[in-house]
Amino acid sequence: MIVITRNGRATVVTGWRAWLASVAVLVAAVVFLFVIAFVVLGVAITVGAVLLIVVPIAAGVAILASLFRSRRT
Repeated sequence: MIVITRNGRATVVTGWRAWLASVAVLVAAVVFLFVIAFVVLGVAITVGAVLLIVVPIAAGVAILASLFRSRRT
């Protein structure tokens, strides 16, 4: 049973219409959660890939910078 109050009037939805509304809300929630999970997984994969590329390049640049550093101190 679903009770909707609009403009001070209460409307009661029962039977197959209530089941249909409940299933529609459930399907919408599941789709929304799948979309959120897909986006979070995509962000995690992107950040991981960027780190796998950037960290070794930064280490290489640091090594090269230390090799070409001036010996005068």
